[in-house]
Amino acid sequence: MKKKKYLFGLLSTILSVGFLFGCNDKKDEAEPDPTEEPSEQKAENDRNNNGSRNVGYQPDRDRNDKKKVDSDTPDLKGGPERLVREPHPLSLSDLRKKYSGTFLLNGDRTKREVALTFDDGPDDKFTPQVLDALKKAGVKATFCVVGNRVKAHPEIMKRIIKEGHAIANHSYSHPNFPKLKIEEFRNQITNTDKIIHKVTGYKTSIVRPPYGSINEEEIKWLAHEKKKIVNWDVDSLDWKGLSAEEVSTNILAQVKPGSIILQHSAGGEGEDLSGTVKALPEIINKLKEDGVKFVTVPDMLGIPVTK
Repeated sequence: MKKKKYLFGLLSTILSVGFLFGCNDKKDEAEPDPTEEPSEQKAENDRNNNGSRNVGYQPDRDRNDKKKVDSDTPDLKGGPERLVREPHPLSLSDLRKKYSGTFLLNGDRTKREVALTFDDGPDDKFTPQVLDALKKAGVKATFCVVGNRVKAHPEIMKRIIKEGHAIANHSYSHPNFPKLKIEEFRNQITNTDKIIHKVTGYKTSIVRPPYGSINEEEIKWLAHEKKKIVNWDVDSLDWKGLSAEEVSTNILAQVKPGSIILQHSAGGEGEDLSGTVKALPEIINKLKEDGVKFVTVPDMLGIPVTK
């Protein structure tokens, strides 16, 4: 009897141990090593790592990424950074800094001299009045002329040269340069150069863009042609039809040594420039009283004038 009880107890012990070891084996199967990456996650990470090597916008990938964004998170209204942060054209200020040897606004700030410049002529109404005022004051200026207007008024153009004034190329028909194709832009410059030379016998290497606007490609071409772009640092705003007092105030309040002053000797249809003509005596007298000398743009910037 005791022997049967002993055998029964031994058998129970063996079965219990076997049961415990069997449970541990199943536990090992159910709980993989936490340091080992699950196969599905590993595959996903491999896809992501491979995808990170693809630089730039990939529509399919980006659309899939967007689907993964938490639906509770509002989207970026302007679009994702990678799509929006594209290079933008340089501003005029940036272009002036980048091409400072070609794109100029003023002369030497240590010299008490200024340059009067007159755009959009010649015409047969205001340009002769400006010339009369300058002649009376004994002042030389720079006329930024439009090619088709030089053709229309060659005698007035010849008077500008005869009375000792300088000239600059202000395009053939006064378009907005950045809106032109590069070939159209070149034609605006070269055609006007030819007309100026034919009428006056002189060549100019100075270009003033209409509205002061120009793009980088056009600047590079002008630099290659050894031309200078000359805008201004003092704007009279006379094209607004201002009174003589307003034109004078705009100029005298801004002028500095080396300033290049923008006025007009002709305008668009219906523009009244009588204010700028009447303002000239006061502007010239006031600056002369302050010891300021009037020079042409070529003289101020050391740009040679050739025939």
